[in-house]
Amino acid sequence: HLVESGGGTVQPGDFLRLSCVAPESVFRLAHMGWYRQVPGKSREFVARISKDDIAEYGDCARGRFAVWRDYDTSTAFLQMNNLQPNDTATYYCNAYKVYDGRVSDYWGQGIQVTVSS
Repeated sequence: HLVESGGGTVQPGDFLRLSCVAPESVFRLAHMGWYRQVPGKSREFVARISKDDIAEYGDCARGRFAVWRDYDTSTAFLQMNNLQPNDTATYYCNAYKVYDGRVSDYWGQGIQVTVSS
């Protein structure tokens, strides 16, 4: 359901912008989140933009990353600035939707971000 793009390999101090496109029927009712994971570790919360446009950030993102959403294109974005080697991970988009008493939780396939000199 969710399609991420924008990953890649960059040098320390560079930036990347990740995008996540969701079906409109999901996007308009879902909180859109970003998580990341490195091999051998649990998935880490990065940022979330609620369906009411309220942004939240994990400790790893606060002050460097920005999250927002575009209802016209059903796309969530994660701007990552001043990337460092410890930001290297697979980044996942998440759509968390509560509607009519039911919870739906969708995940993208993941996209690699590598920060290396």
